[in-house]
Amino acid sequence: MPALAGRALKGTISSLEKGGKMITITHTHEGGTLIEGSAKGDGVYEVLKGLGTSWRYFPSLRQIGLGQSRDKSAQTWKINAAAEALRAAGHEVTVQVDESQRRDVATIEADRAERAEARAERLGERAERTSATANADYARARQMGEAIPFGQPMMPDHHSYGRDRNFRAKMGRTYDRAFEGMAESERLAGRAEAAEASQSHRESIPATLRRIAKLEADERRILRDIAGEAAPNNWRERYYAPERKPAEGEWLAKLTGRLADVREQLAYWREHVAKTGADGGAKVWSKADFTRDDFALSRGTWYQVQRVNAKSLTVMWGTNVGQLPAVTRDNVRHAMGPSDRTGTISYDEIRGRKSAAEMAEVLSAAQAVS
Repeated sequence: MPALAGRALKGTISSLEKGGKMITITHTHEGGTLIEGSAKGDGVYEVLKGLGTSWRYFPSLRQIGLGQSRDKSAQTWKINAAAEALRAAGHEVTVQVDESQRRDVATIEADRAERAEARAERLGERAERTSATANADYARARQMGEAIPFGQPMMPDHHSYGRDRNFRAKMGRTYDRAFEGMAESERLAGRAEAAEASQSHRESIPATLRRIAKLEADERRILRDIAGEAAPNNWRERYYAPERKPAEGEWLAKLTGRLADVREQLAYWREHVAKTGADGGAKVWSKADFTRDDFALSRGTWYQVQRVNAKSLTVMWGTNVGQLPAVTRDNVRHAMGPSDRTGTISYDEIRGRKSAAEMAEVLSAAQAVS
């Protein structure tokens, strides 16, 4: 045993003498997957970027980490691949995974909202500073231009030609810097607006309903994996995958943990939808709200309902739908004439409903006015 420890220590010292570093890959639910012991220029970032598995540098943390790894189970295959690549590059790597401490969904969402707000504030401040610098450069360039008489050409034979040429070149560079700064300021302001709107979009009813649908699909998949069953409509998995067996041991424990996480998220977001609707928020539409020949409003256009499905409405579709006050079986067309094509609108895309009688009144009133 002492001999083995001595050889391991010798190998560590040898790798460090070659320029390697002591690197630790850590994973916790709150912090996600992060790299410790790395510094700019040591080659660690270049090695990880070459793996193509969402390793990135986080300026706010001043650390390298895996994107989208907070409050999730450790992606062990990415962590192990990174460890092997770093060891091959001459670094000494230790992996530490601690998944014992988990935060509830409400805490996670509050933390996400706080980070989004802080990011929007940082980007907004950067946009203001960049805009101020760009405006100062623009004013300086304008002032330089006023020093040149209007219409004054450059005179190659004059003794001041070199000075004049350099002065105009400097003015041009100042203009370029000003315009580049203005464009960068607009880009940063756009990013700040996006960061500010991200949480409100995340909590909107349509986005929440899509998230719930995905979580429900995840729940069904995990339950199948626990039971060792194939997906009911996946013929490849049913006929070509190896024989499946019920999960057991460490795999069963991991699946059970994932199932608990998914069900906690489902409970949180379902409560959010119910609360938002009770507080007068957006209407949550469903199959129970529609019958054939009703009209549904989606993306500013009314569509006549052809069929009511569990997750969507079937409507008529054609090339002229954007030109019609209401899309019906009688007025929808394509390039060759009347259209019999159909499309679907999911319930989270619907913003209003009218019965056939109500729509007939609206259309007749519009015709009377025109």
